[in-house]
Amino acid sequence: MSDIYIPGVRSRFDSDRIIQDLMQLERVPRDRAADNVSRMEAERTYWRDLGTRMSSFRESARVLYSFQNPFNSRIVRSSNESVLMATSIRGITELERSFSIKQTAQADRFLSRPLDSSFRVDAGNYSFFVGDDEISFEFRGGTLRDFVDAFNRRGRDRIQASQVQVSPGINSLLIESRVTGIENRLGFSGAAETLGVQIGMLEVTNNSHRYIEDTFKANAGESTSIEIYPAMATTSGLIMRFQGSTTVRPAEEWINPTPPPGPSIPSSGTVSYGGIVINNEPSSVYLPPWEAPELVEDMAMISLTFSDGSSMFLSPIADSSSFEAYEFDFNGLEAGRTIVSIDLVNNNIHRDLSLRNIEILDPSAGEFEPINAISIAQNAIITMEGIEIERPGNTIDDLIPGVTLTLRAPSDRPVNITVEPDNEGVREAIISLVGNYNRLMAEVNILTRSDARIIDEITYFTPEEREEYRNRLGIFQADSTLNQFRNMLQRTMAAPYPTSLERELALLSQIGIGTDMGMGGASTGFDPSRLRGYLEIDPGILDDAIATKLPAIRELFGSDTTGDLLVDTGLAFNIETLVRPFVETGGIITLKTNTVDTRIGSEQRRIDTMDRQLASREAELRIQYAQMENAFNRMERMGQSLDMFNQQHNNRNR
Repeated sequence: MSDIYIPGVRSRFDSDRIIQDLMQLERVPRDRAADNVSRMEAERTYWRDLGTRMSSFRESARVLYSFQNPFNSRIVRSSNESVLMATSIRGITELERSFSIKQTAQADRFLSRPLDSSFRVDAGNYSFFVGDDEISFEFRGGTLRDFVDAFNRRGRDRIQASQVQVSPGINSLLIESRVTGIENRLGFSGAAETLGVQIGMLEVTNNSHRYIEDTFKANAGESTSIEIYPAMATTSGLIMRFQGSTTVRPAEEWINPTPPPGPSIPSSGTVSYGGIVINNEPSSVYLPPWEAPELVEDMAMISLTFSDGSSMFLSPIADSSSFEAYEFDFNGLEAGRTIVSIDLVNNNIHRDLSLRNIEILDPSAGEFEPINAISIAQNAIITMEGIEIERPGNTIDDLIPGVTLTLRAPSDRPVNITVEPDNEGVREAIISLVGNYNRLMAEVNILTRSDARIIDEITYFTPEEREEYRNRLGIFQADSTLNQFRNMLQRTMAAPYPTSLERELALLSQIGIGTDMGMGGASTGFDPSRLRGYLEIDPGILDDAIATKLPAIRELFGSDTTGDLLVDTGLAFNIETLVRPFVETGGIITLKTNTVDTRIGSEQRRIDTMDRQLASREAELRIQYAQMENAFNRMERMGQSLDMFNQQHNNRNR
């Protein structure tokens, strides 16, 4: 048998168990240090969790008085969002406006006739216009899909083309402007014009042009009507041009220096009886005092008559003995009206009017017009409180300062836009503040008090949270800083703050927030949970206060008392001031966790030292026990040798 000792393989005296028992006693200080580290790591977690609660509470307080506070937020409501929508910036004045949407802005969208899939677009230079912006490209020829791809690569954000499948193997080409407004009409030039006619998208027409070369007169006090045939529908781009002159008559032609002679009265006659003749009293007529005719100065002498019987005078012209050129646009006219005649209405008594070379046209239409226009470029026309406004787009942000209108559809009925405070946002911000306060107060109460009822009173804890918080109960009850914080926080929440309605509103309880608000302020008897500092909300009182006392509520949470435009008092301001030293960089929470980290580091180094010592001690014990067993084995072998020697000696003696 070998006398070499191999630990863990053979042990006569169960050395491993003996060594483990001895080392277990040796490890007691080390295990205590490890438990201490675990406890300190838990403390560090508790401080960090507390810091997170404080930060959430601080942030909910800052929301109520910072630049982004909900008191400056505005809600814009539309009585018909399918017609008109609106948004606003913060802080604008509350207002209400009534709008009528006569027409929305549109862009030109032209569709071709159905084309066979074998249709090919010829090579050439294709030029398109969107207002004054030209999009031009050279096309080598190819299929309709090739043309659409080449078109869209150069169309940028101004114009685009689409291939619309009408039926299997049959497609139509859709070309559309991406920009609304009458000034952004879609135009064709060069090969594009030829292609438009070829595919049935455009046709040559003069329907958008009327020209009357004759001269028409309306002398003083007369009227003349000029028929437009065929009648012409108005569009936003339509204009009227003509040449006009006036002749002012000399005064002697229209002023009579003597009064009129009056009526001719016949003789009153006589009566005779018995040779006696009696003459009747002569008849008499009252003539008013003579006055010269009143001079009429009316230069608005040209009127348009529409198919619905209505009429509209054009702007006044100027006196000129020679023919002068005039031009009037119809952008202010409601779309869909049709001009049937031009009327010369001369109310003057001393001026004659002459018109010639009358022309009505759409300059942007050119000599082509779309055959199948899905939409025609036009401006948006709306009225606000009876004032007519025209814009090239459906998004209008320059009409009401701070309000952006989005037109969605025309409507005959007025649409009301109301800008009002965001009461719901204010309510949610206040509820968030109270909720974060209660969670923070619960956390502080659990950490600083050892009464288990504190946990049982909190109904919103899950079973897992309840068990976790039992481990935290009273762990910081000796921390004076945290106890002082709890007391100061309760005083801050209960303190009065000056507002413009100080008698009616200076306390949280006056807006329905307090420690006993569950029954509308009525006491429900002794409840130890209410002594913990938790707050309750009466929704009815809060909603009524927000609806009627919003400016004062804003002052309750934060107000400027020095006039420097900086908030310097108020509940939310004081909360932020109280909590900031705890959660700011290098603040109290950071100092607490850093202190714990330092202690953990020191204890961990002590544990590392003890681990090395324990390892050395265990190795020493194993060597000692190994030596002991080796010595015992040698003694045993020596004894066996002596026994054998004695036995041999005895055998020889026999």
